[in-house]
Amino acid sequence: MSWFKRKDTNIQTDKKKDMPEGVWVKVPTTGDTIHRRELEENVWVDPISGYHFRIGSKEYFSFLFDEGKFKEIGDDILPTDPLGFVDRKKYSDRLVETQKKSGLSDACRVGVGKLDKRNIVIACMDFSFIGGSMGSVVGERLGVAIDHAREKKYPLIIISQTGGARMMESVLSLMQMAKTSAKLAQLDKEKVPYISLMTNPTTGGVTASFAMLGDFNIAEPGALIGFAGPRVIRQTIGRDLPDGFQTSEYLVEHGFLDFIVARPKLKRKLSRLLGMLENK
Repeated sequence: MSWFKRKDTNIQTDKKKDMPEGVWVKVPTTGDTIHRRELEENVWVDPISGYHFRIGSKEYFSFLFDEGKFKEIGDDILPTDPLGFVDRKKYSDRLVETQKKSGLSDACRVGVGKLDKRNIVIACMDFSFIGGSMGSVVGERLGVAIDHAREKKYPLIIISQTGGARMMESVLSLMQMAKTSAKLAQLDKEKVPYISLMTNPTTGGVTASFAMLGDFNIAEPGALIGFAGPRVIRQTIGRDLPDGFQTSEYLVEHGFLDFIVARPKLKRKLSRLLGMLENK
């Protein structure tokens, strides 16, 4: 029988094994970790807990449009600082910084392509751009999306993801509520289908306008949806709120939403709903 004894207490190597940053992603609800590639293959949904990670227009367009192919419209509409707004920093500076950091020009992108071989217009908001706030450019780009859908008779899908109106643009931001709602009324008059998808979070003026005006209003699981936040409502009414208040599950139970659709099944569900609307 042979016995081996380690001479040195610490064995060192010249090469350091580094774990590439971002390879493992922590699931907020469970604390478990999951490989980034597995998340991407499951459209950023934890396959075990079903937790839906927040994604943006780039990811939604990649799996909703056939082969991820689309033509972007309205991208020539760019934000300005008409009020010369300043809080902790100049709004003009904040726009430049956010554009560099996010790679986006504003908080909404519009794509035209095909979904299950059906012509479609999809407008998607991006929370990574100033909290997905609805400013003048968001309203204008949504207007372009609605007008294009109406003129071409293409169904429209709007994916909402927002903290509400953009305070740096004051009343100019609030005006987008009326404008988008009026344009959707024109779309409805032409009997062009419109599906509203609400993701986490969908709050403020967006909820109070175009997000709740779809022929079908649907949401992802666990999404926060409402006008004012729970803390503001609690302070206003002076009482505790029900458990799960303003989640998509609560809203479906109380008749404010039509369906909850898990992201991996989203494209197939949208295709079926659009087929129902077209046949009607």
